[in-house]
Amino acid sequence: MDFCKSDYKRNIDKGRSSHTFHIPVMGTGFTVDTPLKVARYGISSAISLDDNLVEQMREYHCKRADEPYEKISNKAEDSRARRITAYLNLLDRLVKKQVVALQASPFEEGSEITKYYRLLPESPLKRLYNSMVESTDPEAKRLAQEELRRRAIPGSIDVNIMAKADRDLYRGGIKLPPEYALAMAALRGYAKSTLRSSIIFSAGMNQRLYSYIGHFDDFFPDKNGILPKKIILKVSDFRSAIIQGKILAKRGLWISEYRVESGLNCGGHAFPSKGSLIGTILKEFKEKKSELIDQLNEMYYKALTKLGKNSVGLPYSMRITVQGGIGTADENQLLHELFEVDGTGWGTPFLLVPEVTNVDDDHLNKLIKATDKDVLLSESSPLGAPFWNLHDSASEEARRQRISSGKPGCACPQGFLVSNTEFSEIPICTASRTYQKAKLISLLKEGLSSQKIKLMKESILKKSCICRDLGGAVRVKNDIDPDAKPAICCGPNIINFNKIASLEELIDHIYGRISHFTNPDRPHMFIRELMLNVDYLRSEIEKFSQGLISRKPKYFQEFKENLLKGIDYYQHLADKYVEEFKEHHQLDIKALQNIRETIENIQLVFKPAACVKT
Repeated sequence: MDFCKSDYKRNIDKGRSSHTFHIPVMGTGFTVDTPLKVARYGISSAISLDDNLVEQMREYHCKRADEPYEKISNKAEDSRARRITAYLNLLDRLVKKQVVALQASPFEEGSEITKYYRLLPESPLKRLYNSMVESTDPEAKRLAQEELRRRAIPGSIDVNIMAKADRDLYRGGIKLPPEYALAMAALRGYAKSTLRSSIIFSAGMNQRLYSYIGHFDDFFPDKNGILPKKIILKVSDFRSAIIQGKILAKRGLWISEYRVESGLNCGGHAFPSKGSLIGTILKEFKEKKSELIDQLNEMYYKALTKLGKNSVGLPYSMRITVQGGIGTADENQLLHELFEVDGTGWGTPFLLVPEVTNVDDDHLNKLIKATDKDVLLSESSPLGAPFWNLHDSASEEARRQRISSGKPGCACPQGFLVSNTEFSEIPICTASRTYQKAKLISLLKEGLSSQKIKLMKESILKKSCICRDLGGAVRVKNDIDPDAKPAICCGPNIINFNKIASLEELIDHIYGRISHFTNPDRPHMFIRELMLNVDYLRSEIEKFSQGLISRKPKYFQEFKENLLKGIDYYQHLADKYVEEFKEHHQLDIKALQNIRETIENIQLVFKPAACVKT
């Protein structure tokens, strides 16, 4: 192959995490305390910031660690930010204690430090460990162990904020100042914590939030040119990356990592990218990375100078990582070698690793048995974005039960995703009982056909309380609320894993030391994403033809063209590297051709069905 087959883990000995993968944020509860389970082994992970849940988890872990706990009421001043800061500080303290204990443990079978190095991929650091184990020189062995203890650094405790989930808060019917809005308060909570890690901004751009970052010194270089707190942007394409990068660079804020996520082949919320496929997107990042870094460094330096901030250590580097649907060691290696990414994200498979994520036993069993009929791209999210959902989760069963009993909708106890002002001055949630009751009544007054009413009613009632229910599994698992109704936001990749794994087993799978797959017919991640996009395009065309959504004809045409361009690129790869792909990467040329024919035969509809008056 033309692309480099040298040590693709080229980034692991640069003072970062020792691993080449990270565990992305999953829901609000699945990874809420994952750092306590994996950070000491050099594995980075991300958590979400539901302040109600993190307050419950702070109490839970304080009791387990024999730490003092003082409750922060949700009625206290600036409670959201304070709760987040307190929880993050707790995680920071506990992980630091774990690392000290790990570094002091003996190099013997079953010890923490032995586990640390056992889990590592092949790399200079792993080779140093292997050399130490094989050494027969006592002094050389002692010196090597000292070095290895020093280099057993923890993974990063990163936090994720959905930038668009930034509703303003009200007290007594009066809107509070902007800094009390959800995303703003979460940012403040993280900024005031003792963590030296990264904040991840996902789900779109928020100019107000980006301006607010500049209020906190930790996001600017210290006297040594080091960023105490870094910024990661989750993006779906290069255009979004450069636009947001320039916005932040002009404010004197550096993006240390772009986390590229597949638009559809992911877990949780999906953000379709008009048919642009992950392969073509990564190709553009690879080709333009140097140009992007140079442009942003220039803007960044000018902004820092204007602000009177330290610019020692410039120019800064930037990581490009990718996540979404990765399932085999060969796919993982391909992304590193061909696209030269700096890391990969593995999320959904970790839902079947109980020592890492929070899934209660009932839903573990459901995930093990899940098929593609059980994992659906749904309309469940009040955010309005497609949402991957386990069809038979307790949350979905409860939603259907409320509908059948004539009481659809939820009480909306948290209100993180309220946005609709159709029936009230203060925004309410489209999954709430208040909204759904009002919307269903108004629907009957619009003079629509019975078929149109039926379709719209189904769409309205699909919304569910994911704010609360995505934290249900951790509450059930830890006996915080045994009656919680968990929602499970696994990605479609879950159907390829149907047994429980240990942390060591899944890491061995990622690095190709074993295979944990049980689905021999699984398509390559590129093919799977392509198929998901075809299904989504068909679904959108059908909704448009029924008059359920509004789209411009250009959208469908662009979507179709992007899919065909992606197939052209994959065909090029398959033709160029035919033997390697046949042997290792399973990029099926015949499957590509069949999907091309399917796409070419899709008829684009440019006029929605007329609404018939009843």
